[in-house]
Amino acid sequence: MIWSATSPKIALALCFLIVGFCEAVDDPTIVWARIESCAGCSLKRLIQVRDFLNVDVPKYENVEWKKIQGAPPEIIFFNEADQEVEREKLERYTRKECNELLVSKGFQKKKEFKEQIDQEL
Repeated sequence: MIWSATSPKIALALCFLIVGFCEAVDDPTIVWARIESCAGCSLKRLIQVRDFLNVDVPKYENVEWKKIQGAPPEIIFFNEADQEVEREKLERYTRKECNELLVSKGFQKKKEFKEQIDQEL
């Protein structure tokens, strides 16, 4: 029987593939972020966060803003497999702190906007 001699080798190879796949899926490395927030509502009283969303977010690579009616501002960080890695409420942050949070997670400003944002802060 051919399979009896090679079965342990195939089983071992499959184990390595499965383990490798699981590690890639559960990777905590942040590669993109989505900010979920209403476009008005709570942002009317959170002027710093509103300015961050309207002015700064479009200038970052791999960061998007999803407008959800009535949702408080929250940033969600994702890995390569689009799995949520971390979530942070932005209500207590200033505009500068929101920018610092993105930079601390490895996000970079698009080159054409980098100098402009630095000067505004």
